[in-house]
Amino acid sequence: MKIGLIAALGLALLGSGCVTIAERRALDEERCRSYGFRPGTDGYANCLLHIELDRSASRRVWVERDYYGPYYGYGFGYGFRRW
Repeated sequence: MKIGLIAALGLALLGSGCVTIAERRALDEERCRSYGFRPGTDGYANCLLHIELDRSASRRVWVERDYYGPYYGYGFGYGFRRW
C-alpha cells in the first residue's frame, strides 16, 4: 500500500512539472501584461521575444554545461575544452 502511494505521489510530482507550449505561451503573455504592455503593440511583441530569447539562452547554457562539463581553466591555457 505504501509503495503504491509513494509511486502515485511521485508520478503526480513528475506530471506537475510539465507545461505545454500553449500554457507556456499563456504564462508569457500574462507576464508581459503584468509589465504593462498591451497585446498587439511592438512593446508586447518585444517582451515576448525577450522572454523566449532568455529561455533559449538558458537552455543553451545547460546543454553546453552538460556536454563540456565545468571549466576551471587549469593546465592547458585559456579556452581549452575537452575534445
